[in-house]
Amino acid sequence: MSRRTAAHHTASGPRAGRREWIGMAVLTLPLLLVSMDVSVLYFAVPFISHDLEPTATQQLWIFDMYGFVLSGLLLTMGALGDRIGRRKLLLIGAAAFGAASVAAAYAHSAETLIAARALLGVGGATLMPSTLALVRNMFRDAAQRATAVAVWSAVMTSGISLGPVLSGFLLSHFWWGSVFLINLPAMLLLLILAPLLVPEFRSPATGRRFDVLSSLLSFAAVLPVVHGLKRIAADGFGALPPLSIAAGLAVGALFVRRQRRVAEPMISPALFRGRAFGPAIGVNAVAMFAMAGFTVFSMQYLQLVLGKSPLEAALWCLIPSVAVGGAAPAATALVRRGVDRAYVIGGAFAVAAFGYLFALAGAGSGIWVILAASGIVAVGIVTVMTLITDLALDAAPAEHSGAAAALLETGQEFGAALGTAVLGSVGAAFYRHDIGEAMPAGLPAGARESVRETLGNALAAADGLPSRLGDTVAAAARDAFTGGMHAAAIGAAAVLAAAVLAPVLLREVGARTEGTGADMAEAAPAETPVR
Repeated sequence: MSRRTAAHHTASGPRAGRREWIGMAVLTLPLLLVSMDVSVLYFAVPFISHDLEPTATQQLWIFDMYGFVLSGLLLTMGALGDRIGRRKLLLIGAAAFGAASVAAAYAHSAETLIAARALLGVGGATLMPSTLALVRNMFRDAAQRATAVAVWSAVMTSGISLGPVLSGFLLSHFWWGSVFLINLPAMLLLLILAPLLVPEFRSPATGRRFDVLSSLLSFAAVLPVVHGLKRIAADGFGALPPLSIAAGLAVGALFVRRQRRVAEPMISPALFRGRAFGPAIGVNAVAMFAMAGFTVFSMQYLQLVLGKSPLEAALWCLIPSVAVGGAAPAATALVRRGVDRAYVIGGAFAVAAFGYLFALAGAGSGIWVILAASGIVAVGIVTVMTLITDLALDAAPAEHSGAAAALLETGQEFGAALGTAVLGSVGAAFYRHDIGEAMPAGLPAGARESVRETLGNALAAADGLPSRLGDTVAAAARDAFTGGMHAAAIGAAAVLAAAVLAPVLLREVGARTEGTGADMAEAAPAETPVR
């Protein structure tokens, strides 16, 4: 038997049947809604501001609270699902998500809405790793699991794209609370169908208590880093964001040290004993770095440079998603035909880098150039994320699949925040330089300062100026933003580096599972479905 054949035989298990695939359809419900909730407030802010009258700080927290809490609790919830049961945690999360959706929809103050968004983040943190871990447990055949992970990735990506479109439609017919109430039917359906169609899985009982201190350390490590990166993206480099990041990294070091010393760590070091899992997290983070950094500019370009409304921009962005639908299945088919996953991942990064350069360096060439480039980037990144997720889950011991899923998703959160911060800051620096040289004489001092901040502020300031001067300022600001997009094409360097390094890091493990989850499962207590 060849090495490839033997590896496939080892990594595979019994094939899933109709029940598992129907269960997979049920699991897409929470995933779709959790990913949509990241962007569903996109159009609701003016309505919320009118009704609740939040301060500028409160409005910021209404936006950010969900993502902060979700990213901070992913590790805790992934490990907790391994202990108490992934389906049980999924159902708890669905109930919490539904209750929080009602509270958010009928919030009568900014403080209540912020608290409801925090509870939504708690629910989302339970749902995301639970769905991916259950996919790992339900689909033990390697080929079927690859297909299921491709579906999982496509649904998550689609949710992020559909969020603005759905919120725009709802707000044109109903009040702003409807963007939250849309969650209820799906959560009720999940609560009814999941116990019937999704089997329960949990790690073998050890009799030890859950490590609450590790949970607190993980939250205190992740949250300051994500917060600091977001503040850099929004306000630029100041004193506080780097301090926040440094504090989070210091707590993170304490967390890692504790995981190495306690008898039953929250994140088992066994996850990193194989050669696949650690590099997979890094590769996945780079993919999200690229996607988030690209999206920062492409959405602003459509709205502020090309003059599309937010809803129009969201609808236009659905066009590239058509190509994305076939990317993951095509990549999975290549791997199934014997092509090493590592080389497919490297090729997908190269495709994304081409799209990156095509879009950012070609900014100013019209909407179809941006849309075509967006499709190319999305095809490459979704391919990477699908294959690397499948590889990481294959490498992780089944009894730690919840923690493995949480680590992957936490890496995505870090990558997205870093991409927005780094590339956004590069673009902003070039924008300020170019607009500073292009501002016409006679511009009032207050307007001059607004124009220098962002393109959105510049266009708002231009509207309040005499028509000819306003048109000059708006044109100069759009040109400066386009120059910032050109500069942000430096992000393609990271993607190209990943195209070269990914095959090197994953070459041995891209086609086999030696030393990973398949092997460690032999030494670990068997994990079986629990009814």
